[in-house]
Order: sequence, then C-alpha cells, then structure tokens
Amino acid sequence: MGAAGDLLANYQHVIDDLTLTTGASGVFDVTVDDTTLYSKDETGRHAEPGEVLALFTALVGPDVLRYGEE
Repeated sequence: MGAAGDLLANYQHVIDDLTLTTGASGVFDVTVDDTTLYSKDETGRHAEPGEVLALFTALVGPDVLRYGEE
C-alpha cells in the first residue's frame, strides 16, 4: 500500500482533504497544513514503506487514535 493508502486506512477520520498532485522529475513531497512532512528532494530518496505514516502519526500525536481503535 502506498503512502496515501496508509494515511487513509489509518487516519481517514481526521483527514479532511487528501490531494495527490503529479510533479516533474520524480517529485514526492508530503505536506500537512503547510508543513512539509516528507520530501524526496530533501532526503535524496523515496520514502520507505510506512515511513510517511510514521511521520504523520508523530505529527498528530498519541492522543489521535488510528481508525478503528477505541
């Protein structure tokens, strides 16, 4: 599952809008509320599986449970 699928599967209850935008030269950036969460340009590599999800989880904090958790 890709980054978008990971985010929606786990945090669909808190995500108001998710937009996938194509870019030139293999651009892969994840931005949340004007904050860059992950940038392939900055890291020089594509995100590892689950990496974007882990970054989002850290951003929203421990008080926001994943979808389906009580």
